[in-house]
Amino acid sequence: MVEFSRSTAIPHLEARRSCQENSCYRPHSHDAFSIGLIDEGLSVFTGPFGNSIRLRPLDVIVIAADQVHQCNPYSGRWLYRMIHMDQHWVADLSPNGAADGLLSGTTVLRRPDLHQLVTEWSDLIFADEPPERIESGFRALVGELGAAVPEQLVVSETDPVLLDRLRPVLSRLRFDESNPGLEELAELVDMTKYQLVRAVKSVTGLAPLAWRQNARIAQARHRLRNGDPIADTAHALGFTDQSHFHRVFRAHVATSPGSYRA
Repeated sequence: MVEFSRSTAIPHLEARRSCQENSCYRPHSHDAFSIGLIDEGLSVFTGPFGNSIRLRPLDVIVIAADQVHQCNPYSGRWLYRMIHMDQHWVADLSPNGAADGLLSGTTVLRRPDLHQLVTEWSDLIFADEPPERIESGFRALVGELGAAVPEQLVVSETDPVLLDRLRPVLSRLRFDESNPGLEELAELVDMTKYQLVRAVKSVTGLAPLAWRQNARIAQARHRLRNGDPIADTAHALGFTDQSHFHRVFRAHVATSPGSYRA
């Protein structure tokens, strides 16, 4: 079971309700700031370097943009919500920089009152309330989230020098419609292909081809939200066919492209 809702007035704001019983996500990241709610059941959150966190009912998890993770049910039915939004919007609406501590890692908050506050705010999105009410509610909410003491905090540190060196590789992976080989990519930055795999994973949390797939699925979500046809989206992003696109999309989003676009 999965249900999506998107604000008509704030296009980047998307909420989902979902129920899963089996492992459904591979490691991935979002190009958005995300807030998750555990409503029922247990799940395991795994960060970019294998660090695992057991999540339980009424937990709130806050994930900054571009943080690699996967979260899957642990032993039975798992009911959760996830809300995605533009990270710059979050920073702009944060009173006195309240969200600063939430913008560069993953934060687990274990306070039932926060779960209730986020639930009430997400209900505004599902009801497609006016933007003034959504933004006012978020200002109050993010102040509470930013002031709360984390149950657990995972901060990812990226080597800026290495990231800058790898930019030609990441650009090729993101924008090249062909599938560039590892040796070709390694030549761009004067590395062996083995050095390149280690370097990209240390900077992004994903190996090069996994990072490419993740970036393409992020673009696919934007296209499908805008109403682009599934076949056109798959072709534009370089997937071999719709079946391949469907498999990769489901592994990242835990639903089909058609269900997501509806």
